[in-house]
Amino acid sequence: MTATPANIRVVLVEDHALFRSGVRRELADVDSGDGPSIDGVGEAADRDEAIEVIRSLRPDVVLLDVHLPGGGGDTVIRGLRDDELDTRFLALSVSDAAEDVIAVVRAGARGYVTKTITIDELVDAIQRVHAGDAVFSPRLAGFVLDAFAGDVPVPSDPELDQLTEREQEVLRLIARGYTYREVGTRLHLSVKTIESHVSSVLRKLQLSNRHQLTAWANERRIV
Repeated sequence: MTATPANIRVVLVEDHALFRSGVRRELADVDSGDGPSIDGVGEAADRDEAIEVIRSLRPDVVLLDVHLPGGGGDTVIRGLRDDELDTRFLALSVSDAAEDVIAVVRAGARGYVTKTITIDELVDAIQRVHAGDAVFSPRLAGFVLDAFAGDVPVPSDPELDQLTEREQEVLRLIARGYTYREVGTRLHLSVKTIESHVSSVLRKLQLSNRHQLTAWANERRIV
């Protein structure tokens, strides 16, 4: 008699509650085929919470967004380096920008897939990463190979680079549709401070309002 594969314990790190809910529901309902089933054991919505949850639950696989309040997905992985976990990280993001892919892979992620992936493809990616494989689409794999071969420099965006790390965090949250108060709550800052950061971002990028800011961020797929 063949033994049933052990479940893969997964933590989902994503700041959109609706997206977390949808992924959790889909993973619970999907047929994992002959491979181990997926057991969602925890969630986190920002960098600090992610580190705490992963450290506490020690999951097999973490589905990790690359843009989070408090820091990027790569900072989550680096923040857990001294914990000697067996956890594997699979980036799941709306962004397919080379700089995002390279940053999180350099930090230690075993794979990178975008949110256009189907649920069956996501389950397969989780199972493969858990088994020790590296999982990338052909285009994203090309970014990684080029970067680690030293053939091309890590891409940069001169306009984005002029923003501070905090301004980039505020930019991404505003572009995602959060109000100033919601951004302030997530980043533990006052509304007045958020307004100041937004004004600085608009001035540096030579934009007039948050609608233009959102369009600018979406064009660069940094949301």
